[in-house]
Amino acid sequence: MRTLSPKYATLIALIALIALAPLFFPSTFYYRIGALIFINGLAVIGLVVLIGYAGQISLGHAGFAGIGAYACALGPIHLGLAPVLSLVLGAVLSGAIAWLVGRPILRLRGHYLAVATLGFGILIYIVLNNEAQLTGGPDGMPVEGLGLRGLLESAGFAVKASKLWYWLAALVMLAGALLALNLHDSPTGRALRSLHDSEVAAHTVGIDVARYKLTAFVISAVYASVAGSQIALMNEFVSPDIAGFLHSIELLTMTVLGGAAMVFGAVIGATILTALPQVLTALQDFEHIVLGLIMMLVMIFMPEGLVPSLARLVRRRPR
Repeated sequence: MRTLSPKYATLIALIALIALAPLFFPSTFYYRIGALIFINGLAVIGLVVLIGYAGQISLGHAGFAGIGAYACALGPIHLGLAPVLSLVLGAVLSGAIAWLVGRPILRLRGHYLAVATLGFGILIYIVLNNEAQLTGGPDGMPVEGLGLRGLLESAGFAVKASKLWYWLAALVMLAGALLALNLHDSPTGRALRSLHDSEVAAHTVGIDVARYKLTAFVISAVYASVAGSQIALMNEFVSPDIAGFLHSIELLTMTVLGGAAMVFGAVIGATILTALPQVLTALQDFEHIVLGLIMMLVMIFMPEGLVPSLARLVRRRPR
């Protein structure tokens, strides 16, 4: 019997997750949580390309999310762009900055690379925080929304904003997942995965190591920028915190927790770290302790991530 390829199995699992989750939502508030999961999932899929495929690290990826978010805030005001065009502008700008910044810093390895990317993220945060005349400073600034809800209501469809964003964010995440899965099986994806195993061996067989590392960095930056733009457009507000160090660590933790080498694992990691704090609110003061303990236990007993470790257990189970 012919089995599904990993690509189609992942897409089917994601579609099932998106379609079935609303059946268990007790209120419309959870549609917003679902939208946040998919937006974070998109950013984390980009980190799968960088970390899981190419074996590189970034501690400042929230900086690209900040660029995308503020592009959506400033584009309509200063350039007269529609919100969607501002999103595209932010993605192009993030890709260009990633290309310029990545050329020197991706020559580094290990903790040197981590510190360099951390410095980039801190630099973006400082600029957004201090340029108050342009960005609103620490108080943030309003963002023009997409206006889709008004268009639907004028057409006779009454849809709440949270539900609309749930399905919109899900579609964007599915598109990002499809691109990443196609990349995995392409010649470029195989070249990136060879870097993960050994850069020396990859260079020996003729792979342009610097070029492919830069390609992975640019792709992941564009993913993060689109995710940041979606957050800004959904909230219709943005502040420098979106580019903060804690947001970078949160995205990195989602990637590693679910499984950095798998697109589906990344989405599961985003689901856990986005939804679990809502579940643990009943614990009040112990919420962060329990969350940290869960993350520690997963990393100790499942170092490859939650999804790959569980998949290995299922394969080892006697038939």
